[in-house]
Amino acid sequence: MLATNARVASDRLDHLTSADPSTQRDDDPPGDGPGAAADRGRPRVGGGAPSKLARNLVIGPLILMVIGGYVGSAAAPKLLNEHPLLLLALNPLNRNLALAGKLLDAPSYYVVGFVRLVLPDPFFFVLGVWYGDASVRWMERKSPTYGGLFRQLETWFHKARYPLVFIAPNNPVCLLAGASGMSVTGFAVANATGTVARLWLFRWFGNVFNGPLDATRRFIGDYRIPLMIVSTLLVVLTIWSEHRKGRGLGDLANIDAEGVGIDAEGVDEDGLAGPRP
Repeated sequence: MLATNARVASDRLDHLTSADPSTQRDDDPPGDGPGAAADRGRPRVGGGAPSKLARNLVIGPLILMVIGGYVGSAAAPKLLNEHPLLLLALNPLNRNLALAGKLLDAPSYYVVGFVRLVLPDPFFFVLGVWYGDASVRWMERKSPTYGGLFRQLETWFHKARYPLVFIAPNNPVCLLAGASGMSVTGFAVANATGTVARLWLFRWFGNVFNGPLDATRRFIGDYRIPLMIVSTLLVVLTIWSEHRKGRGLGDLANIDAEGVGIDAEGVDEDGLAGPRP
């Protein structure tokens, strides 16, 4: 009995590590059968990172960016009017783009904003390539508030991957792009052009609604100390809540464990992840 279980476990592990999504390209010819076209864009089962060092080199920068985002959120009331460029470098949320855009010259706004917005995207893309469907399930578990929306996004992705990356080049979409086998060139072009369009949109928004936004900036400047206390408490509460639910910074390192949990019965002969309950 023990020998049989060991053999089954070994076969399952071999099946998991045999499918390498990095070999799948957008321009590969689809397989035979009426459902072959739908398979393009479905998350695949990846073999994992090539080494622990490679995994850490990808996860490490992401953790640093998350920490920077927390710092930017906590210090936003002070940074907005005194160091708006640093605020964008730490945390380029849409509200920060709209509020800080008017305070910056165009080159500074576009260069710093573009670099910071696209910086995490290739890392999430690589995680998607390495871990395939396991990375998608990890993201669903990490972000349960929009897990249902993310599942719906999976069904749309094979039909409109380029428009989706252009419109919403965020972390989940970049992860799904890598997991689905999207080409590196196509991903880079859609991501870069979409990010530039996003920066232009919020700078335009800031110019059109400069009156209300300027009043908001003055209010934040006048009450920056109490607002910083509140924002810092909110950040601490967020970190505590994420850690309590097992979705803290260290959760990035648990992505390897997700791959082990993929049932071999949910993987077809092409290494595609089957439907999940």
